[in-house]
Amino acid sequence: MDKVLAGYGLKEVHCAIRPYGSGLINYTWVICSGDNEFILQKVNQNVFREPEAIAWNLEFIDNYLAQQNAEYFFVSPVKTVSGETMLHIEGDGYYRMFPFVKGSHSVDVVEEPQQAYEAARQFGLFTKKLSGLNVDELKITLPSFHDLVLRYEQFLEALENGNGQRVAAAGAVIGELKAHSAIVDRFREILENPDFKRRVTHHDTKISNVLFDEANKGLCVIDLDTVMPGYFISDVGDMMRTYLCPVSEEEKDFSKITVREDYYKAIVNGYLEEMQDELTPAEKAHFFYSGLFMIYMQALRFLTDHLNDDRYYGAKYEGHNFVRAQNQLTLLNRLLEKRKILEYGIFSHSSH
Repeated sequence: MDKVLAGYGLKEVHCAIRPYGSGLINYTWVICSGDNEFILQKVNQNVFREPEAIAWNLEFIDNYLAQQNAEYFFVSPVKTVSGETMLHIEGDGYYRMFPFVKGSHSVDVVEEPQQAYEAARQFGLFTKKLSGLNVDELKITLPSFHDLVLRYEQFLEALENGNGQRVAAAGAVIGELKAHSAIVDRFREILENPDFKRRVTHHDTKISNVLFDEANKGLCVIDLDTVMPGYFISDVGDMMRTYLCPVSEEEKDFSKITVREDYYKAIVNGYLEEMQDELTPAEKAHFFYSGLFMIYMQALRFLTDHLNDDRYYGAKYEGHNFVRAQNQLTLLNRLLEKRKILEYGIFSHSSH
């Protein structure tokens, strides 16, 4: 830590350091130095193989916003002593630091529709404020992250080459996932449709990636490692996957898995508050599909990992990823049951 802090012109003897947050990917600390507080993160290189790409994107976005939308609240990285946005310690890894936003807090679980609305609005605002940026200049930090065609191919490959006993035991779930493959076909059509625009997309829109002020209004989005060119369905779909249901993907009692209509409405209204004029009619018509896209993809990924002996996600107990896959499949079915009400009822009301 001494070397890391020295890279930012700080001395360990003058700093109070404590772990922070509940993130699963990067290691995070709060650093207090006098009256100043900072967030320090070590980048997980098992996930992000090219940390320089993250640093490049952050700097590119920061510079664009400073020139084009200076009023937008963006938490810029703290520069190292040598003027870099990321610190590389030989033999140890990559770190980055941000000022701690005074009076801000984050939440781990969505507890009311208003939070969902505020978060959706912030993610929509982020994409809108960057609408003039040349998206092709952004670096890809996680290749094929939300490529549903690839995820489906990996699933089929796991059926062929995965753990035979697990494949046999998962027959019913495999059959159900195959029955939903029209979701993949629709994604293929989106890739070919010029009315779907590649935009600056966050790709990880869980509620903990939004900062709220003391009045619980959204301040800004954070954790921009996964910011890349993408489609709006990634951001909206991930909000639906993580906000609509009162329980998480870890829940084993599937009877608790429901889709809350007021939260769906909050996501629609919050996102469209900012993106109404940005989205094409074809994109707006796929708002409900966003949820199907992301939930189905996650179900595929969990089952694929289970069939491949938990190589990617790991497992805290026997069959962990099989439970997660069934959980997400249940959520997909609950969402489909509400298709009429949500896709045509609420949405048509909100878009006028």
